[in-house]
Amino acid sequence: MFNLDSLLRNNIKRLVPYSSARDEFKGEATVYIDANENGYGSPLPVNYNRYPDPLQWKVKYKLAEVKGVPPQNVFLGNGSDEAIDILYRAFCNPGVDNVVLCPPTYGMYEVSANINDVIIRKVSLTDDFQLDIAGLQQAIDENTKLIFICSPNNPTGNSIHRADIELLLNNFDGIVVIDEAYINFSRQKSFIQELTEYPNLVVMQTLSKAWGLAGLRVGMAFASEEIIHVFNKIKPPYNMNQSTQELAFQALDNVTKVNEWIREIVIERDLLSAALEQLPEVLQVYPSDANFILVKTTDAKGIYTYLTTKGIIVRDRSKVELCAGCLRITIGTPAENQLLLEALKTYQPQTEKTVSA
Repeated sequence: MFNLDSLLRNNIKRLVPYSSARDEFKGEATVYIDANENGYGSPLPVNYNRYPDPLQWKVKYKLAEVKGVPPQNVFLGNGSDEAIDILYRAFCNPGVDNVVLCPPTYGMYEVSANINDVIIRKVSLTDDFQLDIAGLQQAIDENTKLIFICSPNNPTGNSIHRADIELLLNNFDGIVVIDEAYINFSRQKSFIQELTEYPNLVVMQTLSKAWGLAGLRVGMAFASEEIIHVFNKIKPPYNMNQSTQELAFQALDNVTKVNEWIREIVIERDLLSAALEQLPEVLQVYPSDANFILVKTTDAKGIYTYLTTKGIIVRDRSKVELCAGCLRITIGTPAENQLLLEALKTYQPQTEKTVSA
């Protein structure tokens, strides 16, 4: 049975979080001389001399309207990477506890585990990029605190079968983390509506992809109030700056525009996939629920290098497990996608030169 208190590290249970000036006074006042700020303002057109809301409530309330989740169930961080790091620091005792990862998947799960000295157990996806349930059951033990599942998955682009995820949620006593960075482009329903059903569920999303705010680094984690409370204990006091909060708040007013972009990207994804399948260098275009496609080619390294000479940058994933010969291609604008196709049509494979006597 899931028990949050039994999962938490003892030092986190005892932790008294830092209390900032904006934590201690949350109202409105005329004179603020409590936080050692510069009362004269900022040397910029807009003043940023005051510390921001440490819990970003204004943004959370707006986000709650968009996502249909109470603001108390939302954590906002410096990209999803901050949420990943906090999960390790909250639940995994260094050198003792372990995390289960399912490669090929997002690389920061492994990097963050290594930074926090957490043991990694890998259970590779099946040949069709789905969970190996039997392998997962064998890998989990009493020291397994976290399972990370990326759905839609990066770099493969496919969604993980919902029934398999639910099976883990119902039978694993640790935390199941579902990374939904690409959920806006998927046919699969988000798990954020299931928070009341699964106390061991953490869902991560981002404003970097569909919302076009990668430069602002806005990551989101959705979980029970108890887990969000743990996140807020551990995070730095002002982990999201004022300008990011203001710009994210403005962006959340433009749901209609974002939905238009999503529809266009999905259309372009299908068109580009069909066009790539006609090229002799392309062996397979894998189905995608994301804003990118994984493409198996005859020579990933050669094609990648050739495209760079044309000023076109894709991602060579050929050294990633189960992705030999593969390039990951983000769906661009129609003009960008056309430039890619035109360049690939002129690609000539390199052949070994023979030396005559």
